[in-house]
Amino acid sequence: MGSLTPLSHCPRPAPQNPSTTSRVYAAFCPKEPSPNTNMSNWIECYNPSNNAWHRVTFIPLRLENHIMKDFSMASIGASIYIIGGRLCHKVAGHEPDDIVEGDREVLSSVLRYDVKTNAWSECASLCTPRFDFACTVCDRKIYVAGGQCTLGSARGISAAEVYDPALDEWKPLPNMSTLRYKCVGVTWLGKIHVVGGFAQGKDSDITVPYTLERSSGEVYDSQRSKWHFMVGMWQLDVPPNQIVAVNGKLFSSGDCLNLWKGHIEAYDAKLKIWNIVDGSHLQTLSSPISTSEENWLPIDRLYLTMAPIGTQLYFLAGYRMPGEIPRLMSIVHVFDTSANGYGWRSLESTEEDGEKELCSHCCVVEHVS
Repeated sequence: MGSLTPLSHCPRPAPQNPSTTSRVYAAFCPKEPSPNTNMSNWIECYNPSNNAWHRVTFIPLRLENHIMKDFSMASIGASIYIIGGRLCHKVAGHEPDDIVEGDREVLSSVLRYDVKTNAWSECASLCTPRFDFACTVCDRKIYVAGGQCTLGSARGISAAEVYDPALDEWKPLPNMSTLRYKCVGVTWLGKIHVVGGFAQGKDSDITVPYTLERSSGEVYDSQRSKWHFMVGMWQLDVPPNQIVAVNGKLFSSGDCLNLWKGHIEAYDAKLKIWNIVDGSHLQTLSSPISTSEENWLPIDRLYLTMAPIGTQLYFLAGYRMPGEIPRLMSIVHVFDTSANGYGWRSLESTEEDGEKELCSHCCVVEHVS
């Protein structure tokens, strides 16, 4: 009887670190117009594996000196979707440092950018044009809710809809029970959550404070095609800036008036309160202090956006550098939500000429080669 050759066992490949395969994409526009330069939006890519930014593409608009603001960016696979927003005309005025900016229209357009082919395409338009709305991805579909559909109004909408990229089609969803804008969308525990915002009941008198609605959320039950009103999902009547889900927990760090509270908070679903996360205090996100002996003044923050990658929260911030010539300093701070105790690390800053403003919160594209 012959001897048996032992079976060879192929070792399992080590799991990839999400920070090495994920990329963060953010949309910007110039802070101020430059002479003989067309005002437009562009998208930059941040690579966490080497702490490097690079500009990848301009957002295609048919009109010169027009920019988009208050739209949403969402990613599915290798595609980034630019959804809705408001179209603004922005040019230099006749006087130095004079900037003329005016709203033109609320957009229903949807654009898709393929990060692998560097190609843009037009998608089906929203059923309802909107800006400052909630947006989230669930089961490879994009859900939007609330926002504003007219310029110069202080009233939100309750309309919601869902986009299926396989069909290139938007379908209306049942309306929420509240009118909301500047609300935040997040997929949590497999369900669509719309949190906070300047909200009011559909039949409410607009002159009455709406603390109950503004500190609430709505959860969409896709099985029953119904929204459920959730009391206490947000503790302030000022809308949240961003809320993200990491390992079954919700995290927030500020509101639309104060983008950084000085710490990170996590939501306790049982008690319906937001608690400060241990070890999450970081003062330098508000205003880093110059280490130069010649200039000790605080630096003004121009933008801040948060990106969840694995168990880590990446805070991408831009600051105005002191001096007469406009310059920008970018810094990325990383917080590990799984850390026991202090969970921060700050990466090396970079500088660039000019100043820019963030036009939408960032999105993360995973498994980028």
